[in-house]
Amino acid sequence: MDKMYRSTRNKELVLSAKEAILKGIADDGGLFVYDELDQISLPLKDMMDMTYEQMAEVVLTLLLPDFKEEEIKQCVKAAYEKQFDDEHITPLYSYQDTHILELFHGPTCAFKDIGLRMLPQLMSTALKGHDEEKIMILTATSGDTGKAALAGFCDVERIGITVFYPKEGVSSIQQLQMTTQEGKNTCVCALEGNFDDAQSSVKKVLHDASFAQELKQSKISFSSANSINIGRLIPQIVYYIYAYKELVRQGKIKLMEEVNFCVPTGNFGNVLAGYYAKLMGLPIHKLIVASNANHVLYDFLTSGVYDRNRPFHKTISPSMDILISSNLERLLYYKSGKNAAYIQMLMERLETRGSYRVEDELLKDIQNDFVGGYCDDEQCAREIKAFYEQSGYVMDPHTATGYKVMREYARQDKEHVCILLSTASPYKFAPSVYQALFKTCNMDEFACMEELERKSGAAIPQALRELKEKAVRHHDVIEKDAMREYVKNKTKEILL
Repeated sequence: MDKMYRSTRNKELVLSAKEAILKGIADDGGLFVYDELDQISLPLKDMMDMTYEQMAEVVLTLLLPDFKEEEIKQCVKAAYEKQFDDEHITPLYSYQDTHILELFHGPTCAFKDIGLRMLPQLMSTALKGHDEEKIMILTATSGDTGKAALAGFCDVERIGITVFYPKEGVSSIQQLQMTTQEGKNTCVCALEGNFDDAQSSVKKVLHDASFAQELKQSKISFSSANSINIGRLIPQIVYYIYAYKELVRQGKIKLMEEVNFCVPTGNFGNVLAGYYAKLMGLPIHKLIVASNANHVLYDFLTSGVYDRNRPFHKTISPSMDILISSNLERLLYYKSGKNAAYIQMLMERLETRGSYRVEDELLKDIQNDFVGGYCDDEQCAREIKAFYEQSGYVMDPHTATGYKVMREYARQDKEHVCILLSTASPYKFAPSVYQALFKTCNMDEFACMEELERKSGAAIPQALRELKEKAVRHHDVIEKDAMREYVKNKTKEILL
């Protein structure tokens, strides 16, 4: 079995792809990476004639070599066939020179569906070689990951899932999507605090060696469905290639011509998938990182200092309300020459001091591929309205944040076509979108959705329309210090 995935913090900690997917996060707290990623070449010319599903098979085959060809085909079919409301999975919308890759056509109306329809399939396949073993997925969410993970893992055999979200830190629709989730293996709990509190608390449980040993006696292990799990991140590479193919097909670019991608991101996973695509040969000039008022990534990309010691802002783009961007660690690993000792040192500083500074040469190398920008709530609302008035197209606040940052960067780069990643349906944030377009919103969430549909002409996704009739099934709220005991009880309840 090919042991190809290493921890970012210890190059001697090596697992196969299946083992890394089941594990989720390394025992030393590092994230699994593939050292030879930059030596893989995508068959781009051939891929220009492929469907989305065929592209997914190619990418998974290249990066998950211990999965058999038939296993990958089955995973792709189960993940994507008849699961999305558009046959193209991630269709590309164009208005004049603006190109928007719509990633929200899955069952939970957010881009997380792309990875979280696939991860349960990969994990279930990998589990087949581990008789009687069970897994408890622990996941922190800033809004969209939670529902997508719950839907993906619902009633999957031998796997339980517990999702923690920040109380009052997600939109009403995002919360309702999670708390109405069915399934005998699902658990949802609100946490007093913000997303970073939830994420840090989950990581603490995942790294609790005595707790892990206790559960091992019952043949239960922990894993994660966040993008720290390589099995969640790899499927996201595909939509970058698909967007590129669509521009070639439409005659907007020629094959091998470089393009830019603008990506709204908080945890850095979405944009990191684009960097992986670039390492594998996709012609990308710049990856434009769009942040909201919590612009810790923008500050890092401009100064080389990552500092989470700052005020936390609750915004109308809550999925980006993050101050600890976990996947940045993977980028730093590759850009530092795969220097695990250096990454370990940086992550220790982040843990103990709340900040670190990278070397000037390393920052310059990062800036060769990445550029950042940010947008506050007031600017975001203006962008939603401005683009709607031009085109009749309704953006969600995360997409609008990216749109503003993309337009700003375009002033200095008129040479490259840019694709904006649209990460969620506007109906997941209907009050904010409605207020941006029509000024007042004194209705409840569902009345607001219906009025937004009536006035804008944009259809409400069926999955969100049906939420109104669903019963709330999950009511738990805990303090972050109570997570270990809560997880212990829920694991026994669900898996024993």
